[in-house]
Amino acid sequence: MLYWEYYVMGIILLPGLLLAIYAQSKVSSTYSKYSKMMSQKGMKAWEMARLLLDCADLQNVQVIKVSGNLTDYYDHKKQVVALSSTVYDSSSVAALGVAAHEVGHALQFKNNYLPVKIRSAIIPITNISSTILWPLVMLGLIFNFAAMPGSLVGDICLWSGVIIFGLAVLLDLVTLPVEYNASNRAVQVLSKTEILTEEETKGAKKVLGAAALTYVASLLTSILNLLRFLLVFLMHSRRE
Repeated sequence: MLYWEYYVMGIILLPGLLLAIYAQSKVSSTYSKYSKMMSQKGMKAWEMARLLLDCADLQNVQVIKVSGNLTDYYDHKKQVVALSSTVYDSSSVAALGVAAHEVGHALQFKNNYLPVKIRSAIIPITNISSTILWPLVMLGLIFNFAAMPGSLVGDICLWSGVIIFGLAVLLDLVTLPVEYNASNRAVQVLSKTEILTEEETKGAKKVLGAAALTYVASLLTSILNLLRFLLVFLMHSRRE
């Protein structure tokens, strides 16, 4: 591959990289700001999550603490809302917003929200395909650097890469509405239950909005990676 081709590919990935850096910076600054704002009612994140789950008749879903910072997640198979150690015992607006977001995922499954079911079905396929196909992609790169165009093995490896990056785009594409919807559900439930004041709810919304931007950056990066790999494939075909 010529040096200018590497230069073009670097330029292609630049927008995704810049957006990812901005999104991470936005999340850090926004979360830091509202993690210092304590809610007037003083309810801890785990207490609020438990209350919201009980109100939604989801007593079977547990609320647990996990190590790390912003490592929060919802596991539908295990029926668990996992809150990070920095969120679990906190009464900050940021922590309550994050906890409500994870409860939002539990509500999605209860209400049979279609995108979250599609995402759950895609994740195992993506994991399996990545495990199987990544070695072929690496082999394809070796063939590419070895300047062996026209090889059937090289073509198979390159197509494997296209499939991997294509699935990544599909997963991120489905993840985007899932995350935004969970955040919207969180804001709605916080407003209805009046756990937070109107001003505090606005703060939680800003935290969730900043976090959602990271998923936009992830989707853009996945699309650009797919485009980059397609260019590799086209350049490989052109040399044949």
